Amino acid sequence: MKEMYDVLIIGAGVVGCSTARELSKYDLDIAVVERREDVSCGTSKANSGMIHGGYDATHGTLKAKLSKRGNELFTILDEQLHFGHTRCGSLVLAFDDEDIETLKKLQENGNKNGVETEIIDIDRIHEIEPNISNDVVAALYCKTAGIAMPFQYCVALAENAIANGVDFYFNEEVIDINKKDGTFTVKTKDNEYKAKYVINAAGVYADKISSMICDTKFKITPRKGEYMLLDKCESSKVHPVIFPTPKAHSKGIALTQSHDGNILVGPNAEYIDDKEDVSTDAQTLDSVWKQTERFLINKLDKSKVITQFSGLRAVTDSQDFIIEESSTKGFINAAAIQSPGFTVSYAIAEMLVDIVKKAGLELKENKNFNPNRKGYVDLEKMTQEEINELIKKDPRFARVICRCETITEGQIVDVLHRGIKVTTLDGVKRRMRAGMGRCQGGFCSPRVMEIIKREYDMNYEDVTKKGKDSYILTGKLNKGGNN
Repeated sequence: MKEMYDVLIIGAGVVGCSTARELSKYDLDIAVVERREDVSCGTSKANSGMIHGGYDATHGTLKAKLSKRGNELFTILDEQLHFGHTRCGSLVLAFDDEDIETLKKLQENGNKNGVETEIIDIDRIHEIEPNISNDVVAALYCKTAGIAMPFQYCVALAENAIANGVDFYFNEEVIDINKKDGTFTVKTKDNEYKAKYVINAAGVYADKISSMICDTKFKITPRKGEYMLLDKCESSKVHPVIFPTPKAHSKGIALTQSHDGNILVGPNAEYIDDKEDVSTDAQTLDSVWKQTERFLINKLDKSKVITQFSGLRAVTDSQDFIIEESSTKGFINAAAIQSPGFTVSYAIAEMLVDIVKKAGLELKENKNFNPNRKGYVDLEKMTQEEINELIKKDPRFARVICRCETITEGQIVDVLHRGIKVTTLDGVKRRMRAGMGRCQGGFCSPRVMEIIKREYDMNYEDVTKKGKDSYILTGKLNKGGNN
């Protein structure tokens, strides 16, 4: 830990990691503190990964201002960071004349935002997705929409930021902030960090963090969305992102094929009080499923659902982002980053850097900045000859650990040595999909634990499912198994 940082970022979600990476272009001392054990453990991991076109963000809002730029940046960033994204396009389905009028309003709003869309009939719809229901009468098509894996995107940003000199500190929950003589002291349960500027990217806790240091007029209300994930055998049924016509509080239940080929159903939108409540329930999920049944001719098979999960969105009464310097000079809020927060995360980072500069931080070019990151080894994209050569160099790439996703020991070892110490099964799963397939880790979990233990010289009981209190093993049995 350095005695003083130029910028301290609170939160290692997509906004925090994007900002860390963008700031690493400059000759600065930068740190990120995160209360969880890894990057992308909050809102950032539990979303659909849609790269929104930007037609639906209300014109004149920050969401609208940043949407087009954020969408465009994904292509540039993927060329540098190799996290993977697909421009699959999106369809907003209309089932009657009233829906068509809504599509026209969406298109008009998109035109104001500089986003090109077209309203198409069922024949054109079937050229894009033959499986769309014949009950659909029209759709709004946005060809620039797409998908990416949100946690792999976040990890790629963090790994590149680390390679460019940013310090990340995990399991560091902020409990107090004060400022004296122009210096912020950010206290966690175990440490104190000093910085000239602080950026608050704490997700659903952004209001709590802000209130530690300044008069905070906004309140974050979590909005929960529940999802179901289907086995890859269903992937042929959905290709573009599919929405119904939107309602006042939500874009509606969507169907998405993830970048890795799984169909995602959801989310719903439910306001809650508990900022830790990521539970799911059968009744809600059943409602989510039923709302999509009219979308397709060849319907999805519910028996192919392999897991379900939920995520929280940070929402305020304004329904817009809060990105500004607070009443305390040098303390900058990036709060209420709800949908399309994933899409615009790097555009937000660019805006935050500009705000910090205007607040007085001198920005000098980091002449050693390297924008590029080597992607993870993807055997599915390699020829058999290339795989054979790889195995000759490292036989671990021949040992399959995860049978559902055909992930090898060599691939897992690679992700463990990228600058972030990954001591959880979920951390490996997010990076390399080991445990994300049909059996959800039933086969590979003990083998992944073995690799983590060996590579980091750890005790088995220190390898967890997802960090604090998610123990898999708690100690050794006595001989005979009595304890």
